[in-house]
Amino acid sequence: MIPAEFRYLTPSSVDEAMRMLADEGEDAKIIAGGQSLVPVLRMRLAAPTALIDIGGLTELTGVRDDGDSLLIGAMTTHYEMQRDHLIHDHALLLKLVTDTVADPQVRHRGTFGGSLCHADPAGDLPAPVLALDAVMIIAGPDGRREVPASEFFVGYFETALAPDEILIDVRVPKYTGWGAHYEKLNRVAQAWAIVAVAAAVQVRDGTIAAARIGLTNVGSGPVRAVDVESALVGQPVSAIAEAARWASSGDGYKDNLARVLTGRALTAAVAG
Repeated sequence: MIPAEFRYLTPSSVDEAMRMLADEGEDAKIIAGGQSLVPVLRMRLAAPTALIDIGGLTELTGVRDDGDSLLIGAMTTHYEMQRDHLIHDHALLLKLVTDTVADPQVRHRGTFGGSLCHADPAGDLPAPVLALDAVMIIAGPDGRREVPASEFFVGYFETALAPDEILIDVRVPKYTGWGAHYEKLNRVAQAWAIVAVAAAVQVRDGTIAAARIGLTNVGSGPVRAVDVESALVGQPVSAIAEAARWASSGDGYKDNLARVLTGRALTAAVAG
């Protein structure tokens, strides 16, 4: 199917992109890598009057060291995240998750920020971003604001972004030395997850000092497995199986999957 007619605009800066959004009104859309939006356009599930392409804004790309955290530009591709040494050293979970996203072609074009703004409950990146207590840095007509991941994902394909705002950076705390793993169940390679679990664990002298766990595709958005985290802290590694039983989706079928995959993800994260 051919998309509906639209105007195609290419801003040279974030400020210009926001002016274009204001001028074009609420029927305008931002396009980044296009891996989520283009299929929607082709099926005419969306029919924006204008597309504002921020793909050329290099100011929104790259990973920067920001002291106790990393700043990841919203236009950073999955491929770049897979290979960035700062992410490997301080946010290993994100590297492992992006390894599983779709296929090499999509990873070369798809962007970190685009995936988060699309907010697909079966998407791979929202759950680890939620688990790692990331903060979204958003630019709008009134300046910049910061929104924690726990408040950013508000529903099915819905975020806290206003129509005239743009996600520009994601701040992720450093988890240096933590073990991490992403356990994903899908029907065939490169398919969306039926259920997936993103786990990061800090172990000291055989005891779990801290844990961060996010669940993919068990609700209308990513879910933080706080009950599992609480059950793990201060416990020996051998407590993983019992703690994983607290993973819940609110659905009998997916509940069992969530518990099994949580146990697998935690065991692999601890093993390194």
